[in-house]
Amino acid sequence: MKNFTWLLAIILFGIQYCEAQGPPITADKPIMLGGGSFTAKTLTEIRHTERGDFTYVPVMLHYLPTSNSLVAIHLPYINYDIENGPSGSSLADIKIMGKYQFFRKDGTGKTFRMVAKTLQTLPTGRELDVMDLSTGKYAGYYGIVAGYESLKYGISNELGYNWVPDGSLDALTHKIGFGLPLLKPQYPNKQINLYFEYTNSWLVERDWYQLLYAQGIQYARKNVTFDLAVQVPLVNDIEAGRKLNYSLFLGSRYSF
Repeated sequence: MKNFTWLLAIILFGIQYCEAQGPPITADKPIMLGGGSFTAKTLTEIRHTERGDFTYVPVMLHYLPTSNSLVAIHLPYINYDIENGPSGSSLADIKIMGKYQFFRKDGTGKTFRMVAKTLQTLPTGRELDVMDLSTGKYAGYYGIVAGYESLKYGISNELGYNWVPDGSLDALTHKIGFGLPLLKPQYPNKQINLYFEYTNSWLVERDWYQLLYAQGIQYARKNVTFDLAVQVPLVNDIEAGRKLNYSLFLGSRYSF
């Protein structure tokens, strides 16, 4: 019976690979659930900067029309307290996301996949000039996400460009994340994963550069996932008074 349970876990791992290792916390990955599935999620960011403090709470709904495509809407709320500036709370910039998986190669206990990704930011938030949170300006992000996962580890890699036609927040971004499962694959699904994630951002017009490191832990049971991560700057070459001190991420998701 024990051997049968282990074999069943391996089979499920091959069929629903994304259940073998949860999604990165601050990064992204190209592995998707089956077609016709939904995921409701949130990833609260508490961002402390030299300029002020921001709490960003998005409600996100992801839907997969097919096993290789995804559409999503992110409805965010933001609380802000800017030093010598405004404070309050409001709707932030709504985001609409699309993904299409164009390459997939599976093996025994491993997979490699690539997706094209776009994230359209609508100018529904206040003009707080806070990148990724609330700019009050339209932006279009276009990128490629590649990921490899095995029974022992996972790697996600993303390269993209965020275009802001009416502003100076154009950014070339590269993210790479490493996932390390601490438990063996089992059924029903139960996971504890460690994540080590790096984000490179170059704001082209302002000539600002940041290299951020996030250390995270994730607990998943069946179709529910909980995330915790702390992100700190390793390189903070931006304007004085605007630098990031640290961010705390708290997340959860439910797939159905």
